[in-house]
Amino acid sequence: MKTSPSNWRKSSRSNPNDNCVEVGRAGAGAAVRDTKDRGAGYITTSAARWDDFLTALKAGRFSG
Repeated sequence: MKTSPSNWRKSSRSNPNDNCVEVGRAGAGAAVRDTKDRGAGYITTSAARWDDFLTALKAGRFSG
């Protein structure tokens, strides 16, 4: 049985009225959805891939 993501949260750096993405728990990994259309679904990733993404983000690999 597949477990639905839980504990959705938006970044504390987001303006309360702006559209953003939310992250939730999905088993041992993470789920991501768009706040503009929460009903459209979400993507999931493993804990290891989520950690890799956060490490790259913190290192500035996605900044222009």
